[in-house]
Amino acid sequence: MEGPQLITSPEEFVSLRLSESPSDQTRASQDEASLEVWLGVIADYPEMRQWVAHNKTVPVAVLQALASDPDPAVRWEVAGKRKLDPAVLRMLADDEDDSVRARVARHHRTETEVLGALAHDESWVVREAAKEALASRGST
Repeated sequence: MEGPQLITSPEEFVSLRLSESPSDQTRASQDEASLEVWLGVIADYPEMRQWVAHNKTVPVAVLQALASDPDPAVRWEVAGKRKLDPAVLRMLADDEDDSVRARVARHHRTETEVLGALAHDESWVVREAAKEALASRGST
């Protein structure tokens, strides 16, 4: 089996993602691409933005841009990325979609004060996720 390859164009990413081949789909979720390729996918193939966020190697700069995407499914995907910085998590903690806020509450990098605010969220799902996170940190 070959190691990671470089995705060289937006069209290649879309082709890999839409392929029936599991190995192609794995490449779409794990292989690297340049910032220009990622931005090209976002600009030219908006229906693929969620899959850009899903890629394990996508740069933080791309995730920051996708954090304000109009599609809550894209923002939800971004909110689950391990490499997110606290500033993006703070922004997503105010998201209009409760599934995004709940995912922020479950994120290991979400700051304790943000969790404290989410523990008083209007959505019971978000409140419970934040309370569980606070309890696991010993910050109830």
